[in-house]
Amino acid sequence: MKAVLIVPALNEAAVVGDLVRRTPRDVIAEVIVVDNGSTDATAAVAQDAGARVVNEPRRGYGAACFAGVTALPPDAGVAVFLDADGSQRPEEIPLVLDPVLAGRADLVLGGRTLVGRHPVHAAAGTRLVARWVAWRWRVPITDFGPLRAIRVDLLRRLDLQDRAFGWPVEMVINAAMLGARILEVPVSHAPRLAGRSKVSGTILGTARAGYAFLSTALRVRRRES
Repeated sequence: MKAVLIVPALNEAAVVGDLVRRTPRDVIAEVIVVDNGSTDATAAVAQDAGARVVNEPRRGYGAACFAGVTALPPDAGVAVFLDADGSQRPEEIPLVLDPVLAGRADLVLGGRTLVGRHPVHAAAGTRLVARWVAWRWRVPITDFGPLRAIRVDLLRRLDLQDRAFGWPVEMVINAAMLGARILEVPVSHAPRLAGRSKVSGTILGTARAGYAFLSTALRVRRRES
């Protein structure tokens, strides 16, 4: 089953090239970097490192991820998502990919184990929302980590609508509502290697992301009702 990596990126020229080069090509057939309106050389650096670059000028994490999904080749069987900031290791992609390839899961999330110094607030809101989603939809998760793998046929059935920070939450809930097999595995998470965080770098950014996660979960719940 062909696996393709999708990397949403906004002003990550200092990191994205190394990330693309470190991607294990024995399991990943292609790397798609989605340039989400960068003002630096993100696109050029990613292309030079061997990625296919897709441009998505409309800002938003979900918009960038959706552009990557739209660009998947017809024969892609698994989509893997990874942030471009270097906070997670591309060498750990097999941890989320292998259970899908082995037929044990349809969606695998990387639950983040924090390594190094992180702001106290960085993951708190995410964990709380994940705990509520786990209880409400009976899914074995503790986190909404960016490193994840999902069967493409399932992904296309999810009809994901969020184009901002709620994308990861909507993916999990919609998959759970379809009866998908969801699994979480531990992965390492370190401070970003360079640049400025769009989410957890400030308390305000973390609060905004947490609010987006919660509002997305509540919106899906209302739709389910």
